[in-house]
Amino acid sequence: MEPIDRRDFMRSVAGTAALAAADLPVTATPQPALSSSSGLVLLTTWQWGGKANERAAEVFHSGGTLLDAVERGINVIEDDPKVMTVGYGGVPNADGVVELDAAIMDGTRHRAGSVCSLHMIKNPISVARQVIEQTSHTTLAGEGAFLFALKMGFQPQQLLTPESLEVWMKWKANPNRKTFWLKENHDTIGMTATDGKGHMVAGCSTSGLAFKIPGRVADSSLVGCGVYADDNAGAASATGNGDLMTNYCTSISIVSAMSRGASPQEACEEILRHMAKTDPKNRYAQCAVIAMNNRGELGNASMNDTMRLRYAVWRNGRNEPIAESPTVY
Repeated sequence: MEPIDRRDFMRSVAGTAALAAADLPVTATPQPALSSSSGLVLLTTWQWGGKANERAAEVFHSGGTLLDAVERGINVIEDDPKVMTVGYGGVPNADGVVELDAAIMDGTRHRAGSVCSLHMIKNPISVARQVIEQTSHTTLAGEGAFLFALKMGFQPQQLLTPESLEVWMKWKANPNRKTFWLKENHDTIGMTATDGKGHMVAGCSTSGLAFKIPGRVADSSLVGCGVYADDNAGAASATGNGDLMTNYCTSISIVSAMSRGASPQEACEEILRHMAKTDPKNRYAQCAVIAMNNRGELGNASMNDTMRLRYAVWRNGRNEPIAESPTVY
């Protein structure tokens, strides 16, 4: 296996996580490693990951590429107003505006596309895909990302739903208001995928921190932080405190560790330990990561019980039960 670029990056990284998931009861039973001959494997964050996996698998088995599959799988969650931290119906920023971030990366071409602070377009992952296919750039932001989306044929619309508007109005009316994570929600959909032949893709989409400062961008749309994919090693994604994840370039750190021989489980756990070692306060932060190597072996880990990652796995032609990640602290 050839090491990926930046193989010396964060040599302290290497960690652990391997379980399974989908749309049934929660389980914490470790799952066996999967060989590359077993076909499509999808690992997706949170309990809604099962729906995303089903759509991704449908697209892939209908002749779509792995990039198509990840994009369309994430679209399902972006389109769902009940998921109030992704896409349509996302909780807005402090000014009441829904700002969306997304990134997607192709591990074969080593090309990524991302958009930051995108407004009025409910499928930022698809706009990010077009950045790959139609430009030589990697990231577009703000008004430029919006104008690009219009040029690509995306239709603008109001992203606030009555429910998300009500949440913002209650927050705004509270004289003691502060920025916080909604207790019943989490902040992203992250997906890693392989076709069973070593091709890797990673994608991530979010509306970000509820009531964030306008213009705030965190890890989800930053290549190497919220997503990273390399066919020579694997793919990773992150969820939780995006500002903290950005400071540690979590996804490329995990993939770098796998390129040096760490299992996905080891790589996931070690990056979280590294974060806590450099700053002990980080062991109380809300952070979780997922990873998959190019053999289809899986990993995931949460920093602690304050945000225990639930995740969904598609393999062997079906969704497995929704599972919870192990915690490092």
